[in-house]
Amino acid sequence: MIRTPDDRFDGLPDYPFEPRFTEWEGMRLHHLDEGKGPVVVLFHGEPTWSFLYRSIVPRLVTAGYRVIAPDYPGFGRSDKPTDPTFYTYDRLVQSMVDLCDALDLEDATAVVQDWGGPIGLRTAVDRSDRFRRLVILNTGLYSGPGRVTPAFEAWRSFVEHTPDLPVGMIMRNASGREWTPEVLAGYEAPFPSQEHKVGAWRLPLIVPLTDDDPGAAEMLAVREALGSWSEPVLVLFSDQDPIFTTRVGERFAEAIPGAGPLEVIAGAGHFLQEDYPETVAGAIVAFLNRT
Repeated sequence: MIRTPDDRFDGLPDYPFEPRFTEWEGMRLHHLDEGKGPVVVLFHGEPTWSFLYRSIVPRLVTAGYRVIAPDYPGFGRSDKPTDPTFYTYDRLVQSMVDLCDALDLEDATAVVQDWGGPIGLRTAVDRSDRFRRLVILNTGLYSGPGRVTPAFEAWRSFVEHTPDLPVGMIMRNASGREWTPEVLAGYEAPFPSQEHKVGAWRLPLIVPLTDDDPGAAEMLAVREALGSWSEPVLVLFSDQDPIFTTRVGERFAEAIPGAGPLEVIAGAGHFLQEDYPETVAGAIVAFLNRT
């Protein structure tokens, strides 16, 4: 277990938030807790952390919401187990379920993207007494063998052979707009060495590809549960993501009873929160206000 030095997080652009920590299974987990009002929980993906939502948080707070943005074990300001076998789907979900229980959240909205989809959607399903609404950004759930895209296969192969992930390069290549060097450095901040990147390296490799893979049955169960989710759901995808295409978004919108039609942000890449934060935040606020 290692911890990223605090000074790595000094002076990050547009990230002035007070860090908050909880103890979980002998480690320190970090989350943001900003504003007052109905609760919105922002689940990040990989290799990102709560920094991804830094431009979304203040807009939600201004609109009258309390915003929780956690960092998973191995990410952001949370402690980082160095044993690759630590990183399982069940354990990552349990960390978020336990955090929501510790914060005693009620009537919350889950905003999910990338790996935040499998983690956040299962958290919401497992704690349906705590979550009412869902916002689904570019993400996916295992739906059976042979369904991954060539882009994901190439990504997984790259990760498998690159344990010292070049996080800045990965983020830059996934962008739909040009990001500044300071922003790219913000994504690299939690990962000063290969040891710190074990979680970020591991997650693409535990995406289930067959029904027998760990996590496959659990993700299929989440899909089944969403098939009866009648509370409000916003499905918002970008149109420049080669892994989670708009067709994936359409399938979410078609399968969940509470979902409206797919909404699309043109010109954004995989990390639409970074490419078009004003548009993403505006769509989320409008959804929350009308529901």
